[in-house]
Amino acid sequence: MRTAAGAIGRPLKNVGIYLLRGVSLLLASTIIAFFLSSIAPQDDPIHAYIQANPGVSAENVARMEEYWGLNQPPVARYVTWLKNILSGDMGYSTSNRRPVAEVIGVRFRASIALMMAAWIFSGILGFGVGCIMGRFAGRLIDRVLKRVCLVMCSIPTFWIGIVFLVFFSVTLGWFPFGLSMPIGANPDEVSIWQRLHHLVLPALTVSFLSFANLALVTREKLADVMESGYILFAKARGEKWILRRHALRNILIPAVTMQFGSFSELFGGSVIAENIFSYPGLGSALTASGKTDLPLFLGITLFSVLFVFCGNMIANILYSFIDPRVKRGD
Repeated sequence: MRTAAGAIGRPLKNVGIYLLRGVSLLLASTIIAFFLSSIAPQDDPIHAYIQANPGVSAENVARMEEYWGLNQPPVARYVTWLKNILSGDMGYSTSNRRPVAEVIGVRFRASIALMMAAWIFSGILGFGVGCIMGRFAGRLIDRVLKRVCLVMCSIPTFWIGIVFLVFFSVTLGWFPFGLSMPIGANPDEVSIWQRLHHLVLPALTVSFLSFANLALVTREKLADVMESGYILFAKARGEKWILRRHALRNILIPAVTMQFGSFSELFGGSVIAENIFSYPGLGSALTASGKTDLPLFLGITLFSVLFVFCGNMIANILYSFIDPRVKRGD
């Protein structure tokens, strides 16, 4: 018989494990990103200044290297950066000439709209199409939709974005070429419909791969459930709404796993889509900062890892509400 202390101890233990994993993941990812950036050829602020001012003296160069910490070995620079992060200072973006936290805050508002639109679209449509394929497994509609999804999984995201841009923007003229608002418009005067109009094509591009994967996983799970013994027994009893009453609860777990686990795909897809459509989000900022702006690159890397980790943690927490066996620890 389980005691109240045991019932409370299990969630606390799980939270502790999540936190430990999160801290380890953040440390490992920032270490790898920092040292890869350190050994890669890049245009730091010193080189950019020297190219713009060829006559700068050696004393000024040394003073600037000391200011930016470039006269220290990589390990010392990483320790200094980590101490600043723990104190709430993410550094200063040399390309934007603003604090890194401020740049991430502005860019994230644009990216979260893109990623959430793609996430909702891929979740609803992918789960719905997967249910249709699983319900009619082996029939014509299942075979057609399955082949379509398999083709979608094999197409690169950047190619889909280019096709969408050429077909819907250039050929048909239905959607703008990019950005998150009309060119030259005052952000305070842009309507929500104008923003949504600019958001459609990037969101469709990001959701393309996740939608197909979710549909195929849902199809396989539902096809297995529909052939299980309790479903056959329910059919023999003449029950109605078998799919809604008995099958959906069992296929929600893999669907939730796929959907919340796709946060990494969402972020990776947004990097590509934002560059194709010139969308001013974290992805385009990450690409622009990779060679010239190390503080911003590390800040976005840290934020993206935390974003993906939170998505996976939310999925694990939701398991206990969807499947009672996870909550009981069976």
